[in-house]
Amino acid sequence: MRTYDFAPLWRSTIGFDRFFDLVDAAQHAGSDDNYPPCNVERLGEDRYQISLALAGFAPDEIAITAEQNVLTVEGRKADKAQREFLYQGISSRPFKRQFNLADYVQVRGAAFDNGLLQIELIREIPEAMKPRRIAINGAPASKVQQIETRAA
Repeated sequence: MRTYDFAPLWRSTIGFDRFFDLVDAAQHAGSDDNYPPCNVERLGEDRYQISLALAGFAPDEIAITAEQNVLTVEGRKADKAQREFLYQGISSRPFKRQFNLADYVQVRGAAFDNGLLQIELIREIPEAMKPRRIAINGAPASKVQQIETRAA
């Protein structure tokens, strides 16, 4: 696997510390992070949806937690009567899946239907953080003198 040195970028970027940490963590992530399978979709400019395939799980066996910039989905099957499987293709192992959210991304809600957990996310940037126009102080245009020119 290839690793990247972000040191040259530190001098030209300010406030991207968390971004580089996320990229570094993604490089070192294990292959065990692919259960349960999921989709991450962009539904609009500031709307997203995470869909997780949770066949065999009931809604009361799933916990969703949002804290700081991390969304955690955990699942644990309730202990039921032991069954003897000849073949078990549907996994029911406990899982913990974490998603790192960008700043100002909030969880709007979650729905569970036909074994598919869908989590709706929205990015809401506070008014104070939105771009705004800055006025330039100086002489108004009406006080600028125009130089007279003569036609040759």
